[in-house]
Amino acid sequence: MKNVKIVAGLLCAGILFSGCGTMNNTAKGGVIGGGSGTAAGAIIGGLIGKGKGAAIGAAVGAVVGTSAGVVIGRKMDKKAEEAARIEGAEVEKVTDTNGLAAVKVSFASGILFDFNSSALSNEAKASLRELAQILREDPTTDIAIIGHTDKVGTYEANVKVSKDRAYSVENYLQDCNVSPAQFKVVKGVAYDEYDETRTADWNRRVEIYMYASKEMIQQAETQN
Repeated sequence: MKNVKIVAGLLCAGILFSGCGTMNNTAKGGVIGGGSGTAAGAIIGGLIGKGKGAAIGAAVGAVVGTSAGVVIGRKMDKKAEEAARIEGAEVEKVTDTNGLAAVKVSFASGILFDFNSSALSNEAKASLRELAQILREDPTTDIAIIGHTDKVGTYEANVKVSKDRAYSVENYLQDCNVSPAQFKVVKGVAYDEYDETRTADWNRRVEIYMYASKEMIQQAETQN
């Protein structure tokens, strides 16, 4: 089982307080929802794709309350725990543009595809079927899929293959009865978040984000 990593360090150290790296999303949700506001949420959103990828999070136009943040945090803790059981998945707890708890699930390209291919392997389909089950459990979960590439080949070719891979993942998840309405962002990027310390296979990864939809936020706001 892959470890679930907390990557909301910017919020912990730079905005509210230090030493929250071991907090779960239930606890973080309350703090974020209660005090961060939309400005802080936008800063945290920059963690996703270092500002170059997609802005992950529903546009709600208001500060999300403390109790709603706790409810959403609890939901995301459960999703992260379930996703961490999937073979080949690396799971991180992140925050969206509203400063709310979200989950990023990453698969290295070698787990999903053959070299320079966008056709899913049988092993990939088995892992994505497990992820689809998590996504179907709560149709108020929004989804973003971002394909990445390494620096081999032209920029245009890399964008195409990363986009094709992202769409292959989306199409298969829909084949597994995940609602098409849940997919808000599907795109490919080249060289984004390229990491020299990682293998080339990892730099060609596909990331799948689970985060709160506007409907989920509204439902959470009504719960006590």
